[in-house]
Amino acid sequence: MQVSDFNYDLPQELIAQVPISKRDESRLMVLDRQKQTIEHKVFKDIIDYLEPGDCLVRNNTKVIPARIYGKKETGANVEFLLLNNIEGDIWECIVRPGNKLHVGAKVIFGDGLLKAEILDTMPGGTRKVKFYYDGIFNEILDKIGLMPLPPYIHEELKDRDRYQTVYAKYDGSAAAPTAGLHFTPELLEKIEKKGVKIANVTLHVGIGTFRPVKEEKVEDHEMHSEHFYIKGEDVEKINSTKKAGKRVIAVGTTSCRVLETIADENGLVKETEGDTQIFIYPGYKFKCLDGLITNFHLPQSTLLMLVSALAGREFILKAYNEAVKEKYRFFSFGDAMFIK
Repeated sequence: MQVSDFNYDLPQELIAQVPISKRDESRLMVLDRQKQTIEHKVFKDIIDYLEPGDCLVRNNTKVIPARIYGKKETGANVEFLLLNNIEGDIWECIVRPGNKLHVGAKVIFGDGLLKAEILDTMPGGTRKVKFYYDGIFNEILDKIGLMPLPPYIHEELKDRDRYQTVYAKYDGSAAAPTAGLHFTPELLEKIEKKGVKIANVTLHVGIGTFRPVKEEKVEDHEMHSEHFYIKGEDVEKINSTKKAGKRVIAVGTTSCRVLETIADENGLVKETEGDTQIFIYPGYKFKCLDGLITNFHLPQSTLLMLVSALAGREFILKAYNEAVKEKYRFFSFGDAMFIK
């Protein structure tokens, strides 16, 4: 299977640069896999497609302001992007300029609020970095850090909460699980009142989610790894839904990846913590997932391959071409799709 099989033409002006003013008023494209139909709705209409007994599974990770700017002892400007917490105050970071930040280099951020030392070079050119500070690390990041927006967003984000879901809880992501950005507390309350269960998983989204596929053959791509966990109470909600013959619907590809990583052949899950490198592309047989709420993804991306595995490549590309024609907004701050 060729990576070029997952291409489509996207005019630059359709890449959303800022969030819509009201989260649940983005557009919603509804794909029916059985009938092969496409409907155009508004996101808050998602409630009409959910049934009592269904279970929505969402990712409650929280994006940290992981982009920080500092100076070397020589006075040279540097930029760090925190990727993942290895242990304690030691993090894996992308550093720029990489050729100037060797093992032993020391950096100061925020007029001395935070200091760092490069401990090692990691595979792929990232660095193992130890941070030194007084106080609480996340509070310092809140003061000096910026949200690590995707590379295709060039506008400044005026309200950093708009790059968080309203249910974000556990710090650790370098990117938002963007399918969840459309939900409001009011909409979630209505969904629960309808008899739909809401379960959580936590997967800390890495910057690898934006990494382009460089191989020509899909099968040759090596997927990035991301850390996740799921608690017992959420396992119970998901398993009772499967046993009752109702639908498990993932909010976003990150929730989908957790479910499919941990599900057994009957679609049942168990309390787990671990790392996933699952790569879902056409030919994959879903075990747990019955539906997916997601945004519109980059051409030739692993996420476009995932939704093609669920709905069929030709149907997805037809839907994407229609979304272009109808001027939907694409990517992180863009519109949504429900594959039922």
